[in-house]
Amino acid sequence: MAKELDFNFDIQKLFLEMFLANAESYVRCQNIYNPENFDQKLKEVAEFIQTYVDEYKVMPERDIVNKSCETKLDDASDVGPEHYDWLLDTFEKFARHKALERAILESADLLEKGDYGPVEGLVKDAIQIGLARDMGTDYWADPKSRLLALKDNNGQVSTGWPSIDKKLFGGFNRGELNIFAGGSGAGKSLFLQNMAVNFAKEGMNVIYVSLELSESLVAMRLDSMFTGVATREIFKNIDDVEMKVKMTGKKSGRIQIKYMPAGKNANDLRAYVKEWQIKNNAVADVLLIDYLDLMMPMSRRVSPSDLFIKDKYVSEELRNLAMESNTVFVTASQLNRAAVEEIEFDHSHIAGGLSKIQTADNVIGIFTSRAMKERGRYQIQFMKTRSSSGVGQKVDLEFDIDSLRISDLAEEESSYQQSTGSSIYNNLKKTSTVTEENDEPRQDPTEGTTIGKVSGKTQSTKLRELLKTMNTETE
Repeated sequence: MAKELDFNFDIQKLFLEMFLANAESYVRCQNIYNPENFDQKLKEVAEFIQTYVDEYKVMPERDIVNKSCETKLDDASDVGPEHYDWLLDTFEKFARHKALERAILESADLLEKGDYGPVEGLVKDAIQIGLARDMGTDYWADPKSRLLALKDNNGQVSTGWPSIDKKLFGGFNRGELNIFAGGSGAGKSLFLQNMAVNFAKEGMNVIYVSLELSESLVAMRLDSMFTGVATREIFKNIDDVEMKVKMTGKKSGRIQIKYMPAGKNANDLRAYVKEWQIKNNAVADVLLIDYLDLMMPMSRRVSPSDLFIKDKYVSEELRNLAMESNTVFVTASQLNRAAVEEIEFDHSHIAGGLSKIQTADNVIGIFTSRAMKERGRYQIQFMKTRSSSGVGQKVDLEFDIDSLRISDLAEEESSYQQSTGSSIYNNLKKTSTVTEENDEPRQDPTEGTTIGKVSGKTQSTKLRELLKTMNTETE
C-alpha cells in the first residue's frame, strides 16, 4: 500500500500498460488523465497515447507506442478484469495528488505576490478531481425494478402535514432543495421549526442551522411546540417543561441547533454536518437552514448586492449538498416588496429573481396577515413542484398562537373553508386590478402610507375586506 501512495516510476508505468491493455479503463479516466502528471521519462509516452486516441479514436497498440517513443512498456493483457478497480482507485488518487501538488506550488507564487483570491479556487479544484463512478441508468435493463425504486423513493419523507404531502405526491424527497418563501414576519422560521418537530417525532435526526435567530430562542420555541406550553408561560413551568421535553426526546430523533453568523457558505455547512456525524456516530437525516438569503457562495466572489447571481450560486451549492448528503433539505427565502400587496404569489415575487426557483425542486409561498394569525390561519401556495402537479394550488393550515404549532385544518373546517373562501378569493382576484386612470398617489386611510396610482380600491383594501368577510362568516 505504501508503494501505491508513492506513485513512483514503476506505478506510473503500470498505469500506462494497463490503459493500453484495456481501452475502457482509459476512457473512464480520460477526464482526469493529464500527461503533465507523469514522470519526465514517461511524459512523452503519456502525451503520445492521448494524442493518438484524440486523433484516431482508438487506443494505439503497445508496439506502436514502444517504437514511436523508444520505450519498453510491458504487455499487461494477462491482468485480470478484477484488478481494474484498483487501477481506477489508484489513478484517481494519483491525479488528485499531482493536481494538489501543482496547486500548492502555484499558490506559493500567488501568496508571495499578495494575490490571495485565486488560491482557494486552485486548491478546491484540485481536491474535487475524481472519477464519475455512477454510470447512470440503463433504461432497458430492468424496467420493473426501476419503477418500483421510483415508487418507493418518491415522496418518501412526510412533511408532517398530510394536506401538503397530498399536493407533493407524498412529501419531500431526499437530495432535493425545498424552499419556503415569505415576506418579513410571515413565519419562515416558524415553518422550519415546525418541520424540525415533525421530522424528529418520526425518529429522524435533524440539524437546524440558524443564520438569524439565536440557539436559545429557537430551542425555546421548540420547547413550546413539543410541550404545548405557551412561550410566555415556559419560565413559570420550567420543571414541567423539562420533564415533558426529556420524555419526548426518548422516543424522537435527535435535534441539533446551531447558530452561524450570516455570510457562511455550503462548505461551512458541510464541515459542520460531517463533524456532528463523526462526534455523535449518527447520520443526519434532515438539514433545515434558516435561511438561504443570508448565505454567500463558496466558489466565487460575488457582490452581496447582486442578489440574482449570489442566490444562483448559493442555491446550486445547497442543492449539491443535499444530493451529496442524501438528506431532506429545507430552507427559506424572502419575498420582495412587490409581494406585500399581493394575495397570490408567482415567480416575480421571489427576492433575487428566478435564480433560486430554477434550481429548487419545490418552492412554497407563505401567505398570512395579522387578522389571519389572530384567527389561527396560514395559507401556503405551491409556486413550484418538480415531482408533482401541485403548482398554483393552495392549502390552508391551522396555527396555535400559544404553542406555535402549525397543523392541518380539521376536516369539516377545511371543507367549509373551500366552499366559502374560494368564491371570495376569486371575486377579489377579478376585481382587484391596477390601471392608469388616476395619476395621483392615494394615502391608505388605515395605514397612512402611500399606495400608488390605482383605480377604485387598492389590493390592500380588498385584502382587508376579504379577511373581514371571512371573519364574519366563520363567526
